[in-house]
Amino acid sequence: MTTVRFHDPLWIVLLLPVIGWSFYALRRQRRASVLYSSVELLRDLPVTWALRLRRALPWLRVLGLALIAAALVRPQLGREEFRIRTEGIAIEMCIDKSGSMQALDFTIEGKRRNRLEAVKRVFRHFVAGDERFAGRGDDLVGLVVFGGFADAMCPLTLDHGALLEVLEGVQISEPVQDKEGRVINDGLWQEEQATAIGDAIAVAVDRLKDVESKSRVIVLLSDGENTAGVVDPDEAADAARAFGIRIYSIGVGTTGTAPFPTRDLFGRNVLQARPVRLDEQSLKSLAEKTDGRYFNAQDTETLEHVYAEIDRLEKTETEGRLYTEYGEMFQWLLLPGLVCVLLEVWLSCTRFRSLP
Repeated sequence: MTTVRFHDPLWIVLLLPVIGWSFYALRRQRRASVLYSSVELLRDLPVTWALRLRRALPWLRVLGLALIAAALVRPQLGREEFRIRTEGIAIEMCIDKSGSMQALDFTIEGKRRNRLEAVKRVFRHFVAGDERFAGRGDDLVGLVVFGGFADAMCPLTLDHGALLEVLEGVQISEPVQDKEGRVINDGLWQEEQATAIGDAIAVAVDRLKDVESKSRVIVLLSDGENTAGVVDPDEAADAARAFGIRIYSIGVGTTGTAPFPTRDLFGRNVLQARPVRLDEQSLKSLAEKTDGRYFNAQDTETLEHVYAEIDRLEKTETEGRLYTEYGEMFQWLLLPGLVCVLLEVWLSCTRFRSLP
């Protein structure tokens, strides 16, 4: 945004004599210079370019004097800038990728999607921003994923582009089969079907405890109950509270049955209803211990509402300061004004010199 101001506005009164000079020049042009009995003989003479230019000479001086008067007012052009100082927060996202996250009970753009895909989609909008979310551009955001094990996939960073690339690579563990159809990673795959909530919180606390930030939070998303790991979730929550870290826990789905993708005897992809259990009480307890909040998201729309509520609760502090830097503009008026005056004087004394 640009603004214009006049440093010495009182000099504008010099325009009054300039206006008076313009009236004088106009009257002088109308007066005859030589008395003659009749001008009939001169009517048919052609009007040359020199004659036209001669009539404009007084106005050239008027223009020059007006520009000089305007230059003395000292116009200044300023650019206003809004300097922002932000104090972001640190957010550690803990995303469940256990086997139960394969449940196809979420819908995105009219198509069935599993719980992990829905969580990743809304997480992406929460961090990068869209028509609903402003984005977390000034916040440090990290990523921890967990199934039977907790893994810090991305450290706290302001490079959210790199973070979202890492997020795209988060997948639910699947069995690897050899040529004869035998599962060769059965042990590891079975362990990854479990849910180590306590370990995930412990890893997130370790990443956040030494970060200097006005607010440090853990956003925990899980659709099950703690069935693996070495750290008890309550003990991990106590550690978070000791370091002043809040936990926002989100229960994805509900208790009951949910459709899971599977193959029938003929190798076709079908949906099969399987039991699922969401330990809401434990997730509520984790949030309450750290002065956080618990949310339940049973579909994509509710999940977006949950993220919007967290976005509202955890605002980045912004302090703005308006300042204006001015630059002198008088030289762009003074120099043309002097040129106009000197040119008028030079032409009047040479090419367009006339008798009084």
